[in-house]
Amino acid sequence: MRKKSTKIKDDKETLIFNLIGYTLLTLISIVCLIPFWLIVVGSFTDELEIISEGFKLFPSTVSFEAYKSVFSTPEQIYHAYSVTIGVTVVGSLLGLFLTSMAGYVLSRKDFAYRDSLSFFIYFTTLFSGGLIPWYIMMTKYLDLKDSYWALILPPLLSAWNIILMRSFMKSIPESIVESAKIDGAGDFRIYWKLILPLSTPGLATIGLFLGLGYWNDWFNANMFITSDQKFPLQFLLYKILSSAAVLQTNNGSYLAANVVPPTETLKMAVAVIATGPVILLYPFVQRYFVKGLTVGAVKG
Repeated sequence: MRKKSTKIKDDKETLIFNLIGYTLLTLISIVCLIPFWLIVVGSFTDELEIISEGFKLFPSTVSFEAYKSVFSTPEQIYHAYSVTIGVTVVGSLLGLFLTSMAGYVLSRKDFAYRDSLSFFIYFTTLFSGGLIPWYIMMTKYLDLKDSYWALILPPLLSAWNIILMRSFMKSIPESIVESAKIDGAGDFRIYWKLILPLSTPGLATIGLFLGLGYWNDWFNANMFITSDQKFPLQFLLYKILSSAAVLQTNNGSYLAANVVPPTETLKMAVAVIATGPVILLYPFVQRYFVKGLTVGAVKG
């Protein structure tokens, strides 16, 4: 009878704990979702309503003026999307390949210079050459002015990503590499056939970092891209917002015509357009992302 009562007590404590935990997590999730909900709703709210009443969870008037302004030249938006998607895919795949190779080499115990190279890679996180030498190298010596490679190369390799991949690959048993060597496999074959398939969580984590970096990058386009046909999405949206700010400074002429340009709602619409694809992609890599970070942190 005592065992049964103890079990019932434990079940009640577990139920109460789960109830409190799920309740708190639900409330935290709602708090985290409210800002994004305000962004989405704000993009469909009338500009005058936002000016007079502020942002609300549910608008009184639904308006599509912000999206009409963004897509006033739809072919430009679609082309910017294609540029961003192409740069993100190519840059992420190439960055994953180079980062995983660097991580594999630095994780090998039979590589004599792994500690020295790891130090030099880490050293770059403390000091850099500066913006002007970097700009001169990209434009004068590499001749990448107004080139797609100017969008791909700068975020391609990151010291943090290499260190994270090295830490993850250290968790792979050394016996797998040794058995492959006994069977006559070379280093690249071991890396391609054995290490990469076992590094899926780490690759997904690094891939998410690279993809977000390329998708949200506008600074490199501002520095190096001069052709309108090569503008990525973020830089194009940045220019649209700049134009809206100019309209806001000349608001007197619009008020005289009883028309208010969609400036605040335009910001919300731009945020939705820029973050929408990333939010849709994130759930597919979330489980790998959490596992990759956890293993890298434990083994580092």
